[in-house]
Parts: sequence; structure tokens; C-alpha cells
Amino acid sequence: MIRYFSRHPTAANLLMLALLLLGLVALPQIKRETFPEFSPAYIIASVIYPGASPQEVEESICMRMEDAVDGLSNIVETRCEAVEGSASLVLKLTNSDVVSRMLVDVQTQINAINDFPNEIESPIVRELDWNEPVVDVAISADTSWPQLKAYAEDLKRKLKLDYGVSLVAVGGFSDHQIRIELKEAAIRQLGLSVGDIADRLARQNIKLPSGNIELGDKNLLIRFDEQKITPTALANTVIGADSDGGVLRLGDIATLTDRFELDEQKILFDGKPSAILKVSKNKADDALRIKDRVQQFVEDERKIAPTGVTLSMTNDLSSVLWDRLTMMVRNGWQGVVLVFATMWLFFTFRYSFWVAAGLPVAFLGSLFLMAGLGLSINIMSLVALLMAIGIMMDDAIVIAESIAAHLERGQSITNAVTNGVKKVFPGVLSSYLTTVCIFGSLLFLEGEMGAVLKVVPQVLILVLTLSLVEAFLILPRHLSHSLQKQKENEKPDIAFKVWFLNKFDSFRNNQLVSAVEAVVRWRYLFLGSVIAMLFISLSLLAGGALKFVGFPELDGDIAEARVILPPGSSLAQTEKVVQTIVTAAEKLNVEWSDKQEGGNTLVEHITEQYNFNPDADESGPHVATVRLDLRGAESRNTVIDEFVAAWRDEIGTIADPVSLVFKQPVMGPGGRAVEIQMQNDDLTELKAASIDIQQYLSQFDGVFGILDDMRMGKQEVLVKLRPGAESFGVDGQMIASQLRAAYFGQTADEIQIGPENIEVEVRFDKQEAANLQTLSSFPIMLSDGSQIPLASISILEYQRNYVRIQRVNGLRTLSVFADLESSKVSSTEILKAFRNDLMPQLKLKYPNLRFNFEGEAKDTAETGQSMGVGFAMGIFGVFVILSFQFRSYLEPFIVLLAIPLALIGVLWGHWLLGHALSMPSIMGFVSLAGVVVNDSILLVQYIRHHVDDGDSVHDAVVKASRERFRAVFLTSLTTAAGLLPLLLETSLQAQVIQPLVISIVFGIFTSTLLVLFMIPAAYAILADFGLVKKHQTLVV
Repeated sequence: MIRYFSRHPTAANLLMLALLLLGLVALPQIKRETFPEFSPAYIIASVIYPGASPQEVEESICMRMEDAVDGLSNIVETRCEAVEGSASLVLKLTNSDVVSRMLVDVQTQINAINDFPNEIESPIVRELDWNEPVVDVAISADTSWPQLKAYAEDLKRKLKLDYGVSLVAVGGFSDHQIRIELKEAAIRQLGLSVGDIADRLARQNIKLPSGNIELGDKNLLIRFDEQKITPTALANTVIGADSDGGVLRLGDIATLTDRFELDEQKILFDGKPSAILKVSKNKADDALRIKDRVQQFVEDERKIAPTGVTLSMTNDLSSVLWDRLTMMVRNGWQGVVLVFATMWLFFTFRYSFWVAAGLPVAFLGSLFLMAGLGLSINIMSLVALLMAIGIMMDDAIVIAESIAAHLERGQSITNAVTNGVKKVFPGVLSSYLTTVCIFGSLLFLEGEMGAVLKVVPQVLILVLTLSLVEAFLILPRHLSHSLQKQKENEKPDIAFKVWFLNKFDSFRNNQLVSAVEAVVRWRYLFLGSVIAMLFISLSLLAGGALKFVGFPELDGDIAEARVILPPGSSLAQTEKVVQTIVTAAEKLNVEWSDKQEGGNTLVEHITEQYNFNPDADESGPHVATVRLDLRGAESRNTVIDEFVAAWRDEIGTIADPVSLVFKQPVMGPGGRAVEIQMQNDDLTELKAASIDIQQYLSQFDGVFGILDDMRMGKQEVLVKLRPGAESFGVDGQMIASQLRAAYFGQTADEIQIGPENIEVEVRFDKQEAANLQTLSSFPIMLSDGSQIPLASISILEYQRNYVRIQRVNGLRTLSVFADLESSKVSSTEILKAFRNDLMPQLKLKYPNLRFNFEGEAKDTAETGQSMGVGFAMGIFGVFVILSFQFRSYLEPFIVLLAIPLALIGVLWGHWLLGHALSMPSIMGFVSLAGVVVNDSILLVQYIRHHVDDGDSVHDAVVKASRERFRAVFLTSLTTAAGLLPLLLETSLQAQVIQPLVISIVFGIFTSTLLVLFMIPAAYAILADFGLVKKHQTLVV
């Protein structure tokens, strides 16, 4: 087939055009996203239990649901969260393939529970969707909150229908309701409870089909419609009447307002009341296409928006993707230019052009396969493509060199091309298979980090496979044609190139030969020195000079301050703290904007969102988040972590908050830097241990944002019946229902207006209810119409309960979280110190306490373990291939020596450039193994060839090192050249990628340098023990 394609006038070009065309057709179909999907499959079962405490929810809901799903297969972990008024059971599944069946099984088991409280709403079981935020649109207007909500709903509908954006939600509002607040004096005078009035209103505010009338020629529908949908209309509802014909209307005894349920559920954008359109993407959507549609929508709406209405894009998480894509593309073409320039130094321009032309062919062909396999264009897949720029040149370089060698022997161009390709076919195929063994072993990485990192080997295998096809079937024909043209129009090389090649040949024939001979002469000293260097390199990590982090942080464009005040704090208290934070941000913006290029403002927008904190796992007027939109990373010269640190210092210490954390939103896998999970049935012991851990963690420099997920809630008034209260004709149900209607509220009706559902809620007057004396004298309506004060039949006690109870795998669980400044301390150091110092003491103090390490530590361990197992299997696969090829058990080990040698460069490269070692670094090292082994194979093949021809081991290693130096040097140089622009990238966008690049570039240079000397020394040592012999010819 090689001969056929190399001599056929059109076959190679047709294959090339087909691959190019398929790639161009597939390119628009590939989705773009920041990271590949890494979240595992989850099912969530939610139950609403209005007004119930977390303890009641735990006992009545969580424990029953846990028992129901216990025994179902395919469940990795169960988590049930009990908060005031609701429970959520989250089931982590083994894989996404079982979701459909598990949804049915879980729904069946939950529905079979027959002892749920009567007050609960129907359980909802669904798959926990993996939706990624894209961008928000802030809508600010000088109008009422209900009108702003209605306008936002209209824009949401337009964005979905006219612009094709499917996932849009309106944020900044709680449930819309018409609230009816009754005056205490009025209900006392009427002798009616709040529930009685709500029932009367429900019976009168009705809209109901009432049948039809069949006439001779037509049918008429009968519909009763007395439904009122405005506060003014509802105020005219008749509640009571006397014998004289006088009527009592609702407006006479109550205040009616059109409002939203929670005062604290609001958003201020740049200081103005605002609604937010939250735009997200699902698994199949392209983030940048959605962003473009939203951008066009905002531009169009600005032209027709009413006076006083402004639309602004904020919380743009897609900008991170766009910045990184453009950065990667820029570095990609720079890498291609460097690779071509490197090739040109050793080959003619035309020769180098056709060798480099394989890049777009393999790339576009790979994009076609990526689209078919459902892979996306993301940060990691682009890293793989950049890695492939240099790696895929290896095969082409070996083939080109072999063809050139046959030409030098006087063969015709046609024969030289055919024979040159055939000669290196076994070696190139072996190199490809060994590379696939290494990369293929990484396809089975586990954990969230593994789900992100395994995209690299997936893409590399596709590119290298198509590169192999191009090298054997397309490249020979192009080189043959190129050599014909070159022979006809041969021009002398430029002076610099002639000088360089002469210097290179002189170095290879003199200095290199002398160095190899010296190493072989002092082989044991050299071997000991290399081993010592390896151990010194490892000591960088063991001694703490080189830190380890799970996954590098992305430098985004958003900074947040997350506030938690003590539960029970008023909205006014939270607003005061938020204002302090905003003032500090505005002051810093003035100072730091002067440092930006052109004096552009650094902070573009400030968003204040109340009743929301991603770290709190709770809601209420005591939590809030302040978000800053900074200029894009490409147009600012400030690292976001530096700004956040300055923001924290500017504010200083505030007395009120339980927690005030400054950070950027987490993007990517790994979880929290520190997450220590404890399990015990005794909540008091859990909380005491948590306090000890938080105090311990606070001693470390660089640790911030320390908090746990189980905090005391606001104070409760516990109402209990007095002994003998039953003699008044009351029971617990009567008191509880009347109190609940008065203080929690009772829904009298639900009105549907367009897309919005409005509740008509009746409750006690809020001002009068905010008084303990009013509670004590609250009138309980008896069945005979008389009244009795609550305090006469009940005892009022005060207590505090936890605002949230978490259960993991059936046990009460508390987690302590912390964030880290990676430049000062690593999670590995923190957790190691905790295991050695505090954990043994806590186990002695609380014997029933169980510890687990979650977040970054767990995911790093899970991915690292699977990577280690996969790498070992990959190395074994390489050993099998090499043993088969070399017909030896020892020589494959010589080839594999290149791998630990590469580790030396990996560790020193990170240390010299000031980067912490991370999972992408380890991924780079493992990927590097597939590259450096190829260089060793080239060298070992030639050593074996000379030994088999009768040369001594000393002469064989010297000859092989000289002959293969150019190929080994060139393959390593092109790999490094392809990634060099990314290594030197100063953009803030390259932080998450550079550790992987550092591993490859430094590792390959170190390995190449040492391989050229280590393999000759190793062969000489084997010869000392009589272990190097000629291969016997196989007779079949």
C-alpha cells in the first residue's frame, strides 16, 4: 500500500483533501466549553415540609428516604440534607448509563413510603442536571419590584423564543404574592382565626367552569368567575355581614400589598435595584455561541428599552473560555512556525514544508473524529493539540531522514522513497504502539480531575493515529514530488544554514563522540551521578521546596466577598456589612485603575446579592454575596488573587460576620482545597470537634475562609400545652394550625397571570407579630366561638437548633472547609500536619468520631491512584512490545530508563519557574513517557544493529549515538518547539496549562540529554556482565 500511494499520481492528494474536507465540515459542529464535563451522575429526591425544623425534617423525611433506597444497586454515595422546611436526598451513581433505570427505581421506592407527615408536598425525583453558567444580564430600572419582575419575564421569553437561548432563569426575586396582613384587634372582634378568614376568602375568590347549555343551534359554556387578581379588588371582598345589612370587607381589617415573599431576596447592580437573567448551557450547548446570542440580544434591547432601563452583561464566565481559546490558538500557530523553522534548519524548505503539511491534515481529520465521538474543544483538548504539534513530527522526521539516507546511497528518488519508508516502518509502528500504550492507559482516569485530564490522551491518540496514516500514505508521495522539483530547481542553501549544519556535524562527529566515549569509560561514576541527581530532585518535593496542589486555579474575571452573619440577624445589619465591603471595593478601584494600561477602570460592575452565599448552604437575611466584574484578564495587568488580598486587607476586621470570605468562583474540578469530614450521631460532639479543627487551621499562614456546614440557627420559641389544657376544648392540632396560619401564613388562592404564579397569602400583621407580648396574648379561637390567650393554655420556651443537618451514607456528618493561598501553603502540608497533630487527639477525646478527607484531597487521591495503576499497565504494555521487537527481556529496561530521567527535568523545571507540582504536571510527565521512549527506541535499535554486525559494544554505542543524534535531537527539539510559546506565555490565562507544558519541555530536554549518554553507559555495564549478545536469526 505504501508503494501504491507513493507512486499513484492522485491517491495521496485525494486522501489528504478528504481528511481536510471532513475536518472543515465537522468544525462548526464541535461545541466549545471551558472544561469537559467532569461532574458524576446524580439523582436528587426533594421533599418540601413547610415550617418544619431541620431535626424534624431529618427524622421524618431523611431517615425514611435513606431506608427506602438502601439496597439499590449502582449507588456510590447517599447524601441527605435537612434544612428548615425541606429535605434533599442526593444519590451519586456509578456512571451516567444507569441514570434512566435508577430514576424509575428511586421514584418507586420514594413513592412507596407511607409514613411521611401529612403536611409534606409531593416528593420530586429527578436527575441533577449538569448546567454550566454562561453569562448574566442585569436589568436595572426605576420602577417597582413587581413591574421589574414582569419586564424581566418578558425579556426572558423573548431571549428564549427569538434568540434560541434555552436555559434562562430570572433571578433576584422570591415568590410573587399578594400579602394580606390582618390586624389583631380586628380578628379578636370578629372571633375568627387567620385560617377562618383565609378559608372565607378562598370560597369567594373563585373561578370555575360550571357546565354548558345545549341550545338548538349551539352550545353555551357556563363559567363562574369571581376571581380578583389585584389588592384593590381583593380589598372589596366581603368577609362578614350583620342583620342590618352592613358588610365587613377585607380591606377594613387588613392591609393588602402586591409584593414578593422575602424582603431579603433582592439584587442591587451598581447600586440600583435589578433583575438578573441567568443564562446557562446544558451538555450539548456551545458556550460561545450562546454568549454571542445574548450579546446580540442585549444590543438589540438597548435600542428599544424604555427610558430609565439599562441592560448590562455581568458574571461572564464564557470570557474565560474565549480568552483561553484565543491564547491557545495564538500559541498554536507560533508553535507551528517554530517547528517549521526547526525542520528547515536540517532539511530544504520544500522538504520541510511537506513534512509540516501533515499538521493540518492530522488536525482536521482529528476534529472530524472528535465530533463523531462527542468530544469538545476545551482547554485540555487544545493542550493535547499543541502537544501533538511536536510529537507527531517524530514519525515524519524519522521517515524523512530514512529517505534522505537512501538518496545519499545513490538510489533513485522513487526507490529511495519506497525503501526508506519500508525500512523504518517497523520502528515507527513500534514507536506509535508504545506511545498509544502510555496514552491509552490514561483513558481510564477516575475522579473529577481524571474526567478533565483524560481528554488529553483521547485527543492525542486520535491525532497520532491520523498522523501515522499521513506519514505512511500521504507524506511519501509529497516528498517524492518535492525531491523531483528540488532536483530540477536546486538552489544553494543560505550562508547561515550552511554554517549551522557544518557546526552541527562537527559537534556530532567530535564533541559528542568524545563525550560518549568518556561516559562509557566512566560509566559507573556517571550512573551513580544520575541516580544521585534523581534523588536530589525528589528531595525538592519531599523537603517542601516544591509544593503540590491538586489543580491550579484559573485566573478569572470575577472576585467575590461572601458574607455570613449570625442567624437571626436582620437585613439591615447585613446591608450595613455589605455597604462596608462595597465602599472598600470602590476605593480600591480608584487606586488600582491608575495602574491599568490607559488608566481603564479595573472594576467594571458591582453586584450585591442578598439571601445568597455559595459557601453557606443556607439562606436568609443574614447571608449575602458581593461580586465584582473585573476587566478581562487579557486587558488587565493585575492578578485577581492580588486584588482579592488587597480587598481583604482594605476592609480589615468586621465584628458582625460569622464568616467573610474573599475569593474568585471556583472553575474546574477538584473541590475545596481543605475539606475535613467528620461523622458521629452526636451533634454536640461534632460541633465541638469542628471548633477545635477551625482553631487549629487558623494557626497556618495562608489559610482563610475557615467554616463548617453546621451552624446554630436563629432562636426558637417552643410552644407546649400546659397540663390540663385539654379541659378548655383545645388540642395540639388546633393551636399549631392557628399559630402556623398567623405567623407562617396560609395560602388562600393561587392566581396565574401569564407565566407567573401569584399566591394570595393571609397572615398576621408583620409589625404586630414582631412582639413577644403579642405572641403570649395571641387569641386561640375555640370551637364554640370563644377565645383564650395562648399563654393561658401553653408554655413558651426558648431554644436554638442547628440550621442544617447533613447525613452521608446514613450518618450525621459535619464538614470543615478552608481555602488556601497556594503561594504560602498547600493542602498536602495542611492535611499531613492535621493527621499527625490534631486528629489523634480528637479520636481520643471523641472515640466515636470518624474522619474522611473530601474535596481536593479525595479527588487528587482518586485520580492519582487510577493514574498510577494505568501508568503501570501502560509501561507493561511498552515492555511487551519492546521485548517482542528486541527479542530480549533486558533491553526494554534500557529503553525505559528514559522515563525516570525525564522526572529530573520535570521537578527542576517547576522549581526554577516557581510553579507548584499539580495533577496536570503529573499528567504531563506520564504523557512525556510516551515521547521519550521513542527517542530511546531509535538509539537502541541502532546499537543492536551494530552489535549484530559484529562491532564491539563500545564501538556500537559510539556509532549509534553519532548516527542517531540528529534524529533524537530533532524529534525532541520539535516537540519542545511546539510548546515553547505556551511555556513563555505571560498571559494570566496560561496558569492552568503551564504545569503540564513545563513537565513536557523540561522533561524532554533533560531526558534527551541524559538518554544520549545513559543508554550507552547502560549497555556498557550490561556488557561487563556478559549480557549483550548478538541476536540469532529467526527461522520460521
